Amino acid sequence: MVNIVSRIWAHADSEPDRVALRSPRTVTYAELRETNRRVAGAVRAAGLAPLDRVLFIAPTITEFPEVYYGLHAAGVTVTTMNVMSTSPEIGYVLDDSEASLVIAWHECADAAREAAADRGVEFWQLEPGLAFDAEPLQDAHDHAPDDTAIILYTSGTTGRPKGAELTALNLDATVDSFLPVLELTADDRFGTALPLFHVFGQAVCMNTALAIGASFSLLSPFSAEKMLDMVKSDQLTTVSGVPTMWNAMLHAQGDYTPEDFASLRMASSGGASLPVEIIRAFTERFGCTILEGYGLTETTGAATFNDIHREQRTGTTGPTLPGTQVEIRDSEGRVLAPGEVGEVFIKGPTVMKGYWNRPDVNAKELVDGWLKSGDLGSVDADGYLTIVDRVKDLVIRGGYNVYPREVEEVLYEHPGIVEVAVVGIPDDHYGEEIAAVIASAPGHELNGDEIRTWAKQRLSAYKVPRIYSFVDALPKGATGKILKRSIDKSALRELAESAARAR
Repeated sequence: MVNIVSRIWAHADSEPDRVALRSPRTVTYAELRETNRRVAGAVRAAGLAPLDRVLFIAPTITEFPEVYYGLHAAGVTVTTMNVMSTSPEIGYVLDDSEASLVIAWHECADAAREAAADRGVEFWQLEPGLAFDAEPLQDAHDHAPDDTAIILYTSGTTGRPKGAELTALNLDATVDSFLPVLELTADDRFGTALPLFHVFGQAVCMNTALAIGASFSLLSPFSAEKMLDMVKSDQLTTVSGVPTMWNAMLHAQGDYTPEDFASLRMASSGGASLPVEIIRAFTERFGCTILEGYGLTETTGAATFNDIHREQRTGTTGPTLPGTQVEIRDSEGRVLAPGEVGEVFIKGPTVMKGYWNRPDVNAKELVDGWLKSGDLGSVDADGYLTIVDRVKDLVIRGGYNVYPREVEEVLYEHPGIVEVAVVGIPDDHYGEEIAAVIASAPGHELNGDEIRTWAKQRLSAYKVPRIYSFVDALPKGATGKILKRSIDKSALRELAESAARAR
């Protein structure tokens, strides 16, 4: 059987009382399987067939895996979205994926309910207690390896969001690629506050921990103090996060010492580059090394990782995971020598099937199994990858991908804006912060507070620019194209620092 659920349910047969989920509730593997079966039964009773699309929106809570794996058991194709998504953003995904059902946690259900109602799509509000009364589905659906198990939406700096089709085999291969480099066992206690709707938290952390039979502790929302308390109380052996989380934990108040975290043997980081100083200071304070990795939504979150069996090279994202290949190519497609910087291309069992209904894009970005990543990097003589920059203008704020073009298109809808450029600037806390440089339309006097309030009604909170600069006109090239490279980012950084001092 090719279904990520089969590996998790197997533990319910061998050790039914083994703990699968911790914090805030404790759920055994037998209890998890029973809930999954009831969810799957309800989905089938509603008339959905395998590979029908279902949109699922929920935070990092115990109910997420209880519903998520139930959907997989039913064989439907699962799409997860950020809990901060707005009704227009959800509506776009519903239209593009042609989803038949929306399930949303009650605390973030309003936007999803509105988008579903506008399209006549069935909507289920998820409440504590999981009241799924249908006849349980006893046997999980047996996927073909190439069946699309999940579609996760990610957008580039041009066009609308694209759905990365990740197959049943992609999900299995991701687990298989991480197990040997992490040395996880059923005795491990894994924990995270990562969003489970994102590929890192979902496909890398949750699937890997539960597939091996470990316990999985969850925290939502993230708080540095609560995360550290969970490490102590649940005696976690491994934790995953993004750079902003490590930085916050490093600066958390309290008398924490390495002895408090004696159980913790490993921490893994992704989502954005992690400053070397944070790695050093974290090791010094907590007695645990943070290992960096690299992956994309399109590679099921997996590509390279600082394997615990090899020398740790801080500042790199490690060598390739088992079965994966990485090449650095120049603009002509030639493979570059070690140490030379070029675009990162990735091939292997975790690379997506393609973008949903985007044959034109697939033909350009996925050729002969090689994925064009859009990232610039170099590989040293021993195969360690270093990410240097991004080819696109992607901004990574607190581990979340923010695509300037998407934000710009929304801001252009404001009647007082005639030109806008959205860029990322360095930020000590979030890694990058979002800035908007705006040229006002004649007769309009705009200010940052006004634009921020307006944007919050149309964009997820993490996509809303925090820094605003107003200019007469934006710099342009000979063809009239706005030249972002000519924008003075140092001036924007000074604006950000002034605003922080004023708070």
